[in-house]
Amino acid sequence: MRKFSEPRLLVATHNSGKLEEVRQLLSHLELEVISAGELGLPEPEETESTFVGNARIKAHAAAKAAQAPALADDSGIEVEALDGAPGVYTADWAETPNGRDFLQAMTRTWRALEEKGAAHPRRARFCCTLVLAWPDGHDEVFVGGVDGHLVWPPRGALGHGYDPIFVPSGSDHTFAEMTADEKNKISHRSVALRKLVADCFT
Repeated sequence: MRKFSEPRLLVATHNSGKLEEVRQLLSHLELEVISAGELGLPEPEETESTFVGNARIKAHAAAKAAQAPALADDSGIEVEALDGAPGVYTADWAETPNGRDFLQAMTRTWRALEEKGAAHPRRARFCCTLVLAWPDGHDEVFVGGVDGHLVWPPRGALGHGYDPIFVPSGSDHTFAEMTADEKNKISHRSVALRKLVADCFT
């Protein structure tokens, strides 16, 4: 397992919500966290059909462009009654000509469940795969997940993506109804990041 020893971590994302979440989860480390978006790096095309494949594309592209270690996240939601969809295509379901619209994605998901007559609770799982890549081509992979179910209509104004309709197991609140601290204790991203910190930062 390769250790991370730089004073600055590049996060291969242009998603401000995801960047802020990573910053909060790593705030206990003496580490400057910057994003590919802030550096003006291009976004590579995500052509793989798995979370780890797409995370690797993003991490290695950023590490090569910046000549520095880069952390990429590929995450999404898998809905049991939809055979795991949208899964790796979660962000694609939100794409519009004017950018991503996750209310559109959530509506599409719930409509598909209604059309199938899916039983309640409508189980789902948030998945996160992190890849920490170095310019020499080496990488380390960490995976996290959290189980729960979907609700309708959306609830809460916090969080991002599918957070307003996802209730994690053991809670009555959606991720979007939780404070950042509450969510970060149990989220799929926090599970994966804790593994990364334990293995690469300590």
